[in-house]
Amino acid sequence: MSEILVLVEHVEGQVKKVTLELLTLARKLGTPSAVWAGAGYSPEAKARLTEHGAEKIYVADSAEIADHLVAPKAELLAQLVAEKSPAAVLVAATAEAKEVAGRLAIKTDSGVLTDAVGIQDGLVAEQSIFGGGVNVRSRVTKGTPIIAVRPNSTPVEAAAGAGTEEQVSVTLSDAARSARIVERVKEEKGARPELTEAAIVVSGGRGVGSPEKFAVIEELADTLGAAVGASRAVTDAGWYPHEFQVGQTGKTVSPQLYLAAGISGAIQHRAGMQTAKTIVAIDKRDDAPIFDFVDFGVVGDLHTVVPQLIDEIKKRK
Repeated sequence: MSEILVLVEHVEGQVKKVTLELLTLARKLGTPSAVWAGAGYSPEAKARLTEHGAEKIYVADSAEIADHLVAPKAELLAQLVAEKSPAAVLVAATAEAKEVAGRLAIKTDSGVLTDAVGIQDGLVAEQSIFGGGVNVRSRVTKGTPIIAVRPNSTPVEAAAGAGTEEQVSVTLSDAARSARIVERVKEEKGARPELTEAAIVVSGGRGVGSPEKFAVIEELADTLGAAVGASRAVTDAGWYPHEFQVGQTGKTVSPQLYLAAGISGAIQHRAGMQTAKTIVAIDKRDDAPIFDFVDFGVVGDLHTVVPQLIDEIKKRK
């Protein structure tokens, strides 16, 4: 089968969940080969990639790659495309990886597709547009297909691969070195799980009422050991940081449980959470659009319902 290159997303040596999703997709399309760019590669990282189907792992663990912005990753992938002639290159549809994809497309004179939610035989990408209201299929017609896939759009399936390592060196151009990272500031992480990788997500919408009242959403999340999300209306109003926005223009989540409080269910929000396994909504309007696609709905004031829910959860712990 043809080789499919998968750019590994990793933080401090830890493989991100979206990479496992990409490997799952790649197994259905050809022979998955993971591409590790930057420092931090370890036996633990190799084991995680191998457990999820990586037949080969191209390792370019040069610190120089991490010392510059996205250009070195694009040059590394361009080199591998020239040497290995893969059937396709898959990357995560994150801000950084989509820039890598665009640069790679220019370097290899290839077509690029972004924000795919699935890939079918023949490397036909499925994309959800207009807030999830329309599904389209697209295919690259020139060069090596480069496809950026949205995180949480594919269930992870483990299947052991050979995990054969191949060290790769890349000589960076002067252009790739032109933008250099001079300082890193580590953001302190709280006890809550990362939004896109959490098993439970509790999101609040405009119905919460104010930034101060958002504390009840945080309390419910902490009681459940969940991540906190927010609707676009909330983040646009400045009630909660934009990094927590769930929706078409925010983050896509696919937890085991998604609990929405005070969110009407606009199609833009639905596009970012509709693949959750179980969806529960609390809203005081019985005709709120969100009730059309939830598994369980509660009609009532969230400031009455949520505190009662918190008390019941605490009693059962």
